[in-house]
Amino acid sequence: MVDFGGIAQSITAFIEQSQRVISITYKPKEMEFRQMAFTTAIGMLLLGVIGFVITLVSFVYR
Repeated sequence: MVDFGGIAQSITAFIEQSQRVISITYKPKEMEFRQMAFTTAIGMLLLGVIGFVITLVSFVYR
């Protein structure tokens, strides 16, 4: 059988936690946004370079 009381309690707890998270979030300032975007771009570039190097090495050892 389905325990509707437990499901309702889980949903209520999830909603309360979601409201708590939303209440402490904020829109980042421009400088903070630029810093996050730059860091993300560097990470993506680094992953791309690593993938490219792995591909080159795999062609050499074929």
